[in-house]
Amino acid sequence: METIYLGIIIFLFVLAIFDLSVGVSNDAVNFLNSAVGAKAARVKTIILVAAIGVFCGAAMSNGMMDIARHGIFRPEQFYFNDIMCIFLAVMVTDVVLLDVFNTLGMPTSTTVSMVFELLGGTFVLALLKIAADETGMLGFDDLLNTEKALSVIFGIFLSVAIAFFFGTLVQWLSRILFTFNYRPRLKWTIGLFGGVAATAIIYFMLIKGLKDSSFMTPENKGWVAENTWMIVSCCFLFFTILMQILHWCRVNVFKVIVLMGTFALAMAFAGNDLVNFIGVPLAGLDAYQDFIANGAGNPKGFLMESLNGSAKTPLVFLIGAGVIMVTSLATSKKAKNVIKTSVNLSRQDEGEEMFGSSAVARSLVRSTTNGVNAIIHLVPQNVRTWINNRFNKDEVILADGAAFDLVRASVNLVLAGLLIALGTSLKLPLSTTYVTFMVAMGTSLADRAWTRESAVFRITGMLSVIGGWFITAGAAFILSALVVVIMYYGGFIAMGCMIALAVFLLVRSNIAYRKKQQDLADDDLFKRLQNTRNKEEAWQLLSLHVMQNLSGGIDFVVKNYTRITNGFMEENLKHLRKSLSKVEEERKMHKRLRRRELIGIRKIDKVLAMEKNTWFHLGSNSSEQMLYCLKRMAEPCLEHVDNHFQPLPEVCVNEFIPLRDTLLVLMTRAENAIKSGIYGEADRIRQECSELKREFSQLRQRQFDRVHEGNSGSIEISLVYLNLLQESEELASSLRHILRANDKFQGVTK
Repeated sequence: METIYLGIIIFLFVLAIFDLSVGVSNDAVNFLNSAVGAKAARVKTIILVAAIGVFCGAAMSNGMMDIARHGIFRPEQFYFNDIMCIFLAVMVTDVVLLDVFNTLGMPTSTTVSMVFELLGGTFVLALLKIAADETGMLGFDDLLNTEKALSVIFGIFLSVAIAFFFGTLVQWLSRILFTFNYRPRLKWTIGLFGGVAATAIIYFMLIKGLKDSSFMTPENKGWVAENTWMIVSCCFLFFTILMQILHWCRVNVFKVIVLMGTFALAMAFAGNDLVNFIGVPLAGLDAYQDFIANGAGNPKGFLMESLNGSAKTPLVFLIGAGVIMVTSLATSKKAKNVIKTSVNLSRQDEGEEMFGSSAVARSLVRSTTNGVNAIIHLVPQNVRTWINNRFNKDEVILADGAAFDLVRASVNLVLAGLLIALGTSLKLPLSTTYVTFMVAMGTSLADRAWTRESAVFRITGMLSVIGGWFITAGAAFILSALVVVIMYYGGFIAMGCMIALAVFLLVRSNIAYRKKQQDLADDDLFKRLQNTRNKEEAWQLLSLHVMQNLSGGIDFVVKNYTRITNGFMEENLKHLRKSLSKVEEERKMHKRLRRRELIGIRKIDKVLAMEKNTWFHLGSNSSEQMLYCLKRMAEPCLEHVDNHFQPLPEVCVNEFIPLRDTLLVLMTRAENAIKSGIYGEADRIRQECSELKREFSQLRQRQFDRVHEGNSGSIEISLVYLNLLQESEELASSLRHILRANDKFQGVTK
C-alpha cells in the first residue's frame, strides 16, 4: 500500500514539472507583454532578463507552502487517504485547465486555479464527512477555511477595477506630459520620470518581490519597514541623477526602465507564485513521510495534524523549479501565444482583431461614447484643442513591429508594480495576472488605441479574458470536486484512471495545438506586412498575401463544391453537414483576411493604393460570393437529403457531372494561373468560363422544360437541382471576376 501511495507522490511531482512549464507559459504575459509589445530590446534579451528574474525569485523563495497545507482545509480533520485524494485531484485538474487556457491563448490565474481546486475537493469531502457524522457536531467551520478563497474573490473584483482606472489615469497624465513625440521633451523631465519609475520598481521588489525570500529574516523585514522612507528617498535621489546622466550619454532611459520592470515582475512572480505550482506535491510529500513514520499502515485512520505546521522547502527543490521555469520561458510557444493576446488587445495601431463583437461590448461602447461626448461639450474649445494636440498619434514613435511605444510600456510596468506593492502592504491579495493585464488595457484606452473601429473588438476581448478568470474558478471547483468523489469511492483503480485520463488529455491537447499552429502558418506573412514601414516592401508582401488568399480560396471552393455535389447525388448527409460547417468557418476566415489586406493597403504608396483599390475589392467580393454560392447550394441539398426526399434522377446526374467536372478543372487551372501569374492562361480560362455559363444556362432551361412537361420527378428535387445549376453558373461567373481582378491588381495587365 505504501508503494502505491509513493507512486502517487511521484506522479504528483511529474505533474508539478508540467505544471511549472504551463504555469510559466500562462504567467509569462505578466512580465513580458510590455517589453515585447514596445520592442524595448531583442526578444532574446528580454527573455534573458526575465529568466534571470525568474531564477532569482525561485531560488530565493523561502518555500512557505502553507496555503496548500492548511490554507483551505483543516488537516487535523482529514485522514491521509482523504488528503491524497484532494492533492491528486488538484494536480490533475490544474494541469489540464492551465493547458487548455494556454492553448486558447487566454491568460488566467494560477492562484485562482489552485485555491478553487483545493476548495472544490475539500468541500465535497466535507459534505461526505458531515453526512457520515453520527454525532451531528461536525460542521463546515471545523473542516473548511473559506477565508482564503473569499479574499481571492474580493481581490479579483478589486484589482480589476483599480488597475484599469489607475492605468487609464496615469497613462493619460503621462501622455499629456510627454505626448507621442516624446524625444524633444526629455531634456530635463526624463531624469525625474526615470527616478520615480526606478524607485517604484525598487520599492516593489522590496515590498512584494523579496518579502518572503529566504534571506529576509524578521530582523531584515523590521529594518526595511522602519527605514522605508529613507530607502525610498535615497533611491529616488540616486536614480534621478543616474537616469539624467544616462540620458546625456544618449542611453534610452525608457528601455532601461522597461527592462528593470520586467526583471522585478519576473522575480516577484517566481518568488511568490511558486506555491501555485509545487505547493501541493511538496505538501503531499510531507504528508507521505509523516504517514510512513507514524501512520501504522492505516491511511484511512491516520489524521494529518502535521500539516498544520509550516513547511520549509529544501534549496534543491527551489533551484530545480527555477531551472524548469527558465527553460519553459525560453522554449514555450504557448507563452508567445498568451503574450500575443495581451499585446494585440493593447496595441496602438490597427491590426487583426482576435475577437469578434458582442452585445455587451456594443452597449458599453455606445453608452461610453454618448457620455464622453456630453462631457466634451462642457470643456472649452481651446482646452480641447490643446489636449488633442498632445494626443496626436501621427507623431507616435514606434520601433519596427512594436505594438505601442516605450512611454506606455514604462507606465505599464511601474504602475503594475506599485499597485501590487500597495495591495500587499494593505494585505489585499492582488494577482499579478489581473493587475498587469488590466493596467495594459487601461493605458491602451488612455492612449486612444481603442478607436471607434476597434473598441468593440478590444472590449469583447477584455471581457472574454476577465470571464475566463471566473470560468477558471468555477471549472476548477467543479472538476476537482468531481474527481475527488470518483477517487474517494473508486480507490486506487479510480486514481489510476484519473492519472491515465490526465495524460491522455495533455497529449491530445498538444497534438491539437501543433495542428492549429500549422493551420495558421500564414500569420508570419501578415506580421511582416503589419510591421514593415517600407512602402515598396509592403506592396510586395501585400501582393503575395492577396495571391495566396485568392488561390487558397479557390482551392477551398474546389474541395467543398465537390463534396457538396457528391453528397447530394450520393445522399451523404455527413458530407453535406461537414461542408456547410466548413463554409461557415471559411466565411469568418475570409473576413479576417480581408481586414488584414485592408490594413496592408494603408501601408503602400497612396497613388498605388488608389489604383489597386477597385481591383482588390472586386477580387475579395468575388471570393466571398463563391462562398455564398456554396452556402446557398449546401443548405437546400442538406435539407432535401435530411428529409429523405427523392434522389436526383439519373438523367440529371449524367448531364450535370460533365459540366461540374469541367468547372472543377477550370477552377484548378485558375488557382495555378494566379500562383504563376500567367495572364494568357487566365484569359483562356475566362473565355471557357463564359462558354460554361451558357451550357449551365441551357441545362437549366432543359430542366424547366421537363418541369412543364411533367417529366422532372417531384417538385422538391427539381427546385434543388435548379438551384444547384444556378449556383454553379454563378461560381463560373465569380471565377471570371477573380481572374480579371487578380491580373489588374498584380499588374499583369494594363
